[in-house]
Amino acid sequence: MYNKNLILIIIAQIFGFTAAPVTIFLSGIIGSTLTSLTTLSTLPTASMVIGLASSTMIASNIMSRIGRKRGFIYAAIYTSVSSLIAAVSIYYGDFLFYCLSCFAIGNGLAFTHQYRFAAAESVSEDMIPRAISVIMLAGIFSALLGPNIAVYSQNLIPEHTFVGPYIALSFMTFLPVLSLIFYSPKNAIKSKKKIIAGRSYSELLSSHRFSQAIVVAAMSYAIMSFLMTATPLSMHHHHGYSLESTKIVIQFHIIGMFLPSLFTGRLIKKFGHSRIIYTGILFFLLTIFLSYFETTYINYLIALTFLGIGWNFLFITSTSLLVISYREEEKFKAQGFNEIVVFSMQAIASLSAGFMLTLVGWEIMNILCVPLSLLVIFMTLRADISEKKSAQIIMNKG
Repeated sequence: MYNKNLILIIIAQIFGFTAAPVTIFLSGIIGSTLTSLTTLSTLPTASMVIGLASSTMIASNIMSRIGRKRGFIYAAIYTSVSSLIAAVSIYYGDFLFYCLSCFAIGNGLAFTHQYRFAAAESVSEDMIPRAISVIMLAGIFSALLGPNIAVYSQNLIPEHTFVGPYIALSFMTFLPVLSLIFYSPKNAIKSKKKIIAGRSYSELLSSHRFSQAIVVAAMSYAIMSFLMTATPLSMHHHHGYSLESTKIVIQFHIIGMFLPSLFTGRLIKKFGHSRIIYTGILFFLLTIFLSYFETTYINYLIALTFLGIGWNFLFITSTSLLVISYREEEKFKAQGFNEIVVFSMQAIASLSAGFMLTLVGWEIMNILCVPLSLLVIFMTLRADISEKKSAQIIMNKG
């Protein structure tokens, strides 16, 4: 399965994706120091997600025209510069410019999230779930690398605690360029006509598997982002846990997001997509149960780890479903549509997290995630029933 392209993508993923855990870890806390309005403290985090969501179709379109290689390289440089702007904004205490820099970092992450599609395109069809799992597993190194370097670099600029971490982030997000210059994608787009070929969006959505893949990915990201964004603020500001304790919980959450990738691909191949989706929902429900009853440190730690595991199962499975539900000529169209739906939902969830935490509290926030979990179950059941009916019709005709 492993080849040169996949290895280069893994290296790029490790360093490029550090922008996400560092910003998730610090942006809510930094926001609370730059604005007196508690409900706006998570706006930088939400700005990153909005920047990601608003750029997904653009990222797909750009790469369909100039290729994945140049698209990934330009995005890495852009994210590196955006991180420097964030450092300057924090230094001068400018909340608006910090939000804008987080938005720009999100723009770059829209490209980084497409590493998983590049990984899927680097292997044969039967290896797609494992390739996606491997590229997602690289995120665990980002989770360990990013926040730790952020903590160790906090005294880089005296009397400006959070400037150093973003200077370090600028360096880390530039490193993918050094590996991507050797990347040689197999399936370059050869003509503009090929980009717009294939079925319409309505025809794509009429496929129950395609719509299931999008809904599962969107709901998994919405639930995960809604609770994850609120966690640092809930722990550090509402319940008085230290920055170090908060960091550990976020790191365990991100480890939970990516460590299961060691075996998620194999589990999908052995048990099928639907069973892994139901297992992911079970982890989400356990998260909600634990978070609703207690706000102890150990409950935060276990609940956020389960939240990460549930997301991993759901997101890898939905991505695997997506890449086998469209034709080759439709891939940029289908991928772009999927990304904008998924990350728009994530943006809404992140943007509302701080407000909802202040309005209803941590416990009720968790209960609000139950209907979204039930929607995933419904879409999976519908797709399974539809597939069985189609198979029965084919058998009867035969």
